[in-house]
Amino acid sequence: MTRLVTLRRPATSRPTTSSRTDGSASPEPGGQASGGAGSGGAVRLRLDLGYDGSQFHGWAAQPGLRTVQGVLSGALGLLLRLPQPADLTVAGRTDAGVHARGQVAHLDVPEQAWLALTPVLTARLNKLLPGDLRVHAIQVAPHGFDARFSALWRRYSYRICDLGASADPLRRHDTLWHRRPVDLDLMNVAAAACLGEHDFAAFCRRRPGASTVRELLRFDWHRDQDGVVAGTVLADAFCHNMVRALAGAVLAVGDGRRPAAWIAAVLAAGVRDPAVTVLPPHPLCLEQVGYPPDGELSARALLTRRVRGTG
Repeated sequence: MTRLVTLRRPATSRPTTSSRTDGSASPEPGGQASGGAGSGGAVRLRLDLGYDGSQFHGWAAQPGLRTVQGVLSGALGLLLRLPQPADLTVAGRTDAGVHARGQVAHLDVPEQAWLALTPVLTARLNKLLPGDLRVHAIQVAPHGFDARFSALWRRYSYRICDLGASADPLRRHDTLWHRRPVDLDLMNVAAAACLGEHDFAAFCRRRPGASTVRELLRFDWHRDQDGVVAGTVLADAFCHNMVRALAGAVLAVGDGRRPAAWIAAVLAAGVRDPAVTVLPPHPLCLEQVGYPPDGELSARALLTRRVRGTG
């Protein structure tokens, strides 16, 4: 079960934009559904979930396509007897093929629907869901909680098997097989140049009116016990393709195609560089989402909703 993680940095940190949000409607700042538990109105639920993204066309519901949001919303609507599919807000909207081990979402439901199924809702929901989507826990969210806007950071992992590791065919759905050996020291030198707050326009697919300023809190690589090159990327939020583009740039340094200083130059240029390869989605996994203490959830949501400048 994914734990609610305490803030590692002060909750009064600079505002951020959110990570690949699904665009679904949310209550005004403060984030709690009107009424709340015990009022006979609506109650906000927090869902902790994971999924194998191989057969999903990403998180966001799309007509005629199998998506995580579509499958989960339909099952919740059926179980809670809602008049329409549940309206879910997610911490990080993953792309097609991307996995999640620690995804977080919220939804507002009539309190009576929640109370009627409280002891058995998680078990019954998982019986309705396919095997590649599991809800680990459902609980009443603290006041002010918003899965998207209250988040402090998202942590992703990326797996690469180079010539120095034995390719495991059982892990082919979550590991990139790379034909060249890589130098971890060079990869970490290049990754370190991206740490901190920057405009990551060179590594993002721009959206009209959306900021590409993000704060990268951690970016490093190591070999796991099987010899696979494992990357950890943690930031306040991510824009579209950012993690896979950063991983692609660092991999180009690690296998000798680019010098270590190249990635810093690309970042400083501030424009999308065609030399940066966006790596495949299947080795990428959303591992964890961090939130502040309950008393700081509303304040964090207010900060996040503000549009960050590029200065």
